[in-house]
Amino acid sequence: MPGSMAQRQQDQEHQRQMEAEQAQIRQRMAQIKYKILVLSGKGGVGKSTVAVNLAISLSLAGKRTGLLDIDIHGPSVPKILNLEGRTVQAMADTILPIDVGINLKVMSIGFLLPSRDDAVIWRGPMKYHMIKQFLKDVEWGELDYLIIDSPPGTGDEPLSIIQLLENADGAVVVTTPQEVALSDVRKSITFCRSLSLPVLGVLENMSGFVCPKCGERTDIFKSGGGENMALAMNVPFLGRIPIDPQIVEACDSGQPYVDKYRQSQAARAFGEAVTLLVGSHSECGEANSRKGD
Repeated sequence: MPGSMAQRQQDQEHQRQMEAEQAQIRQRMAQIKYKILVLSGKGGVGKSTVAVNLAISLSLAGKRTGLLDIDIHGPSVPKILNLEGRTVQAMADTILPIDVGINLKVMSIGFLLPSRDDAVIWRGPMKYHMIKQFLKDVEWGELDYLIIDSPPGTGDEPLSIIQLLENADGAVVVTTPQEVALSDVRKSITFCRSLSLPVLGVLENMSGFVCPKCGERTDIFKSGGGENMALAMNVPFLGRIPIDPQIVEACDSGQPYVDKYRQSQAARAFGEAVTLLVGSHSECGEANSRKGD
């Protein structure tokens, strides 16, 4: 039938286009050593704050780092890094990310919106194509790490990025200590396992508050729940980030916390988490090298 033949030709052309676009993604991603997602099963656990400060910590450690914000409906990265109002430059079919210092490149849909108050009202296919464009068209160049800030849950965005990357190196899962958050984080770990994505570790955020005046510690949201859950699910534990009012101040003012307050307890905790991440990759690299000898 002429109609069915035309449909087959259209389907074949669509398939060829998808394969060509995936080949472009592979070519760009081949320049990046490690691709790491930052996930959370629940909103409000400080996932974007963790993603930004992990990326900043890596860049301060001399690692060439990219930070990709794929939270299409609620991009927080531009605000946290004081990049609101910045726009990206395009050259032919290439998008140039925003440079922050000498070792950090940032991309977010927030840079593409006319106003920070504009709502993105998209269904799944539109979000998929936007994420594909971030991977295919953004000129990331050669990087040591690409940190990907994904929205909470196990929906379109994390599923799309994992499928498009094909070989992401793993995920850092962020939680707070209380059970209402931990129950959703368990789902995130199950999600990763279902997609054969390694869980690099669990990071417990908002873990205790130390009074700056008297030094007394108060576990507002409990403490230790993330570590116990990581142990029970047999995944690494990356540490605890305490509550620090200066984190809120830094995020609201757009000044990276781990840079401005390098000597704080929370900044040291971020640094220790980065050391564990970098160390785990170094060990993997050495193991692979030994296999090749």
